Amino acid sequence: MKSFFTRHQPRQPLHHSALSGIGGVLAIALIGAITFYGQTPLLIAPFGASCVLLFSVPNSPLSQPANVIGGHFIATLISLVLHLALQNTWWAIALAVGLAIGVMAALRLTHPPAGADPIVVFASDPSFSFLFFPVLAGSCLLVLIATLYHRAGKVTYPMKKAQPEPIAPSS
Repeated sequence: MKSFFTRHQPRQPLHHSALSGIGGVLAIALIGAITFYGQTPLLIAPFGASCVLLFSVPNSPLSQPANVIGGHFIATLISLVLHLALQNTWWAIALAVGLAIGVMAALRLTHPPAGADPIVVFASDPSFSFLFFPVLAGSCLLVLIATLYHRAGKVTYPMKKAQPEPIAPSS
């Protein structure tokens, strides 16, 4: 039972925590301002969760541009197709979430916040243009903001090299 309450995340310096939060504020503020003043929808709730990864753990494979943009795009595309084909029911939402997770994993584009995209799609009943505005444009903008923010702070983002694939044990 103790393992449920053990914090497995390593300690971070306080300034790192503050900079992570500031990055999230700036990213959502910029995207929100563009949405408001430009009358262009670019903001969805899962982008807040994307900011947690982008600004708190930028070196995670799940935070890399291909994962952020690809994960949101794939999850939303799957959701829009299923939303057209199926009734808006709890099991259709569950199917969309599960299928999005499976496809993201198979394509090695897993981005956990994108797992919420199917719920947003089914709850808001958007048109197919939702895939491009806010999802694709917004996720690209988030990655651009994270890239500029980290470069200004001398943090390497995105990662330069892919992590090596684990070698499967021989049988």
